Amino acid sequence: MSKISIARMLDIGISLSSEKNPNRLLRIILNEAMNITGCDGGTLYIKSGDVLSFKMIINKSMNCYKGVDGTFINLPPVALRPENVCARSVLEHSLINVPDVYKDARFDFSDRRRYDTVTGYHTTSMLVIPMEDDCGDVIGVLQLINAKNEAKESVPFDPADHQAILSLASQAAIRLTNMNYSAEIIETLDSFAKVMSTAIDARTPYNANHTRNMVKYGSRFLNWLEATGNEWRMDEAECRQFLMSIWLHDVGKLAIPQEIMDKESRLGSRLSQIEQRFTVIGLLNKISLLSGTIDEVEYNRRVKALNDADALIHQVNNTDFLSDETLAAINALSKRTYINEKGESCLWITSEEYDSLSIRKGTLTEAEREVIESHVTMTAKMLDEMKFSRNYAKVPEWASSHHEFLNGRGYPNHKTADALSREVRLLTILDIFDALTARDRPYKAPMPTEDALVILDGMVKDGQLDGTILSLFKQSNAWQEDTSPAV
Repeated sequence: MSKISIARMLDIGISLSSEKNPNRLLRIILNEAMNITGCDGGTLYIKSGDVLSFKMIINKSMNCYKGVDGTFINLPPVALRPENVCARSVLEHSLINVPDVYKDARFDFSDRRRYDTVTGYHTTSMLVIPMEDDCGDVIGVLQLINAKNEAKESVPFDPADHQAILSLASQAAIRLTNMNYSAEIIETLDSFAKVMSTAIDARTPYNANHTRNMVKYGSRFLNWLEATGNEWRMDEAECRQFLMSIWLHDVGKLAIPQEIMDKESRLGSRLSQIEQRFTVIGLLNKISLLSGTIDEVEYNRRVKALNDADALIHQVNNTDFLSDETLAAINALSKRTYINEKGESCLWITSEEYDSLSIRKGTLTEAEREVIESHVTMTAKMLDEMKFSRNYAKVPEWASSHHEFLNGRGYPNHKTADALSREVRLLTILDIFDALTARDRPYKAPMPTEDALVILDGMVKDGQLDGTILSLFKQSNAWQEDTSPAV
């Protein structure tokens, strides 16, 4: 009967299920296996394809503790050949108890004997246990060396311990499998988020690095919080959740029409329509001259008016801000008419073209701006459809709130300070900072960092941004290149 009590096995099970760090989990598994059997050494292998890879080696007599800190063990993997005792355990899904490796002819122990010769160690007994999960798959092997009696002599492993050690190996395999599943899910979700972000950024060449820049700034800021011991520092799960929110904050832009996303001028594709219309007007004027409907003086007056209008349109099309004088000229132009070939009176510019040309600042009409701003609503709808685990439960809310301001003047829901978490406030600052300082926008020069921070300070004074978080961001210098690993 095993010397290990049920209470002790329950304690071991709790330790296995509560450990979140993969390497610490491996150490618990190997240490507990050695404790249960009272042995001197042990090796933990993980199955990788058709080989067993060394993950951890402990030998108390030799003061050997390889891999316990997670470092790579530079030993060749063990091939799954039946003459190898560990491989046989995997292939047959069976526990193997070897009382004396020097007297056992079932397996090839030549490597073990060479080790003994080189080191002066003497291997006597060996117990090999497959780590089989709840699906019946062997994911690794425990190889235990030299059971000890009370006199510290090497003796065969006690068969009474088989049931306890098999139970430990099974629990360990299930826990490792679940941990691997969790890691795979996280990796899949991370990959999905990055693919979606790449697709968004690829739609508009003027936004190609926006999300990646924000992730860089966010990672550096989180690293800085941790390094300085700031009270707001996040644990690993919180960091992943925040960075996931950055990766997905613009996912709603996938639903925004390309011509609006890429609109770098006021008219966009409408400019060519105006140019074609003006060409027709010019030809109609020429026909009127040749037919004698108008004289040369009138013809020249019309040519000049048309050329002036064309120059005005091209100037305004690429102007960021419209002065009162220029707006008055556009208003006058919007009333000009010509007679087409059917004898109908037509406007020189349509009402839609006038709306674009009369924009006071920027390139978007009010209707187009509403479409652009709807990307955050689409982000919320798209992310709400995803089944995020509890570790990512805040992603839809954080990602879709990055255009909200503390004073309630943001969009789309006009949230106020009490409804905006610190994470959302930080995400908003990162979004605006990169928009101001981006170097990949061909239609504008990048703003110097100092000037961008002045603008952000102004937004704090206007009640839009969180001054405390902005102050931390400034202290972190998160925009500066460094060699610290990303979170």
